[in-house]
Amino acid sequence: MKLRIRRIGNSLGVLIPKAALDGWGLREGDTVDLERRTLGRARQRGGHEELDELKRRIALAVVSAFTANQIRACALANLHRWRQSGVWMSAYEEWQTLLERGSDGELFAAMLGQDERSNRLRQSAPYVGMLPRADVERLNEEASA
Repeated sequence: MKLRIRRIGNSLGVLIPKAALDGWGLREGDTVDLERRTLGRARQRGGHEELDELKRRIALAVVSAFTANQIRACALANLHRWRQSGVWMSAYEEWQTLLERGSDGELFAAMLGQDERSNRLRQSAPYVGMLPRADVERLNEEASA
């Protein structure tokens, strides 16, 4: 994700999309640690693979804790809310079709697959917010260890 540096009052800052914050399990008042060595440079080799694996592990935790119908209900509600607020992208259209017309197997394959399509879809996962915050934090900590 590229973030544009903008003027905010007398300072400079970045705006992080709510969908990204939800995906990271972050809320107002939380903190984000930036490491100086990664600022302004591409991620170190393996960084993208590690992030992809984290998102797959989050999806696995969702699949393990909820039924396909529960995932569909939450994900469709998120998609509806995002569309109403003007936050929409092509991946959401693909998710909506999958959630409304796809079988349980197709849903789970998209959430857990290790192919390019599954990985791309997990970057914009509409099932955010289903796991308890502590579970998401634990998964993030395990991934960064």
